[in-house]
Amino acid sequence: QVQLVESGGGLVQPGGSLRLSCEGAGFTLDYLAIGWFRQAPGKEREGVACTSSGDMYSAYADSVKGRFTIARDNDKNAVYLRMVSLKPEDTAVYYCATDLTPSCANYVDGYHDEGAFQWGQGTQVTVSS
Repeated sequence: QVQLVESGGGLVQPGGSLRLSCEGAGFTLDYLAIGWFRQAPGKEREGVACTSSGDMYSAYADSVKGRFTIARDNDKNAVYLRMVSLKPEDTAVYYCATDLTPSCANYVDGYHDEGAFQWGQGTQVTVSS
């Protein structure tokens, strides 16, 4: 059974930083594209970052480029999202997910089919003074 478990969310002041973790259980993340999505209250879930199979490339939403970094640790079967210079508009529930393919083609900058993804339970990030 595919399971993704997120952690690392919390309350942070504007300009602060957080690192989110996504650990895989029951399967190996190495050969899959893994992405981070977020959903703010009243908004649709959007993709913010993705790393392809084997870390061949990464993709980021325009709103987070230069501030968020996605990275893998294959020894820990985990993917991380490092977030710096956080803004109030980054407040959302953050999810990691995979569509069980090696490509980031369906993750950011456009429509994604919710039903095609395996989702974690989410972790809340709140940016507020």
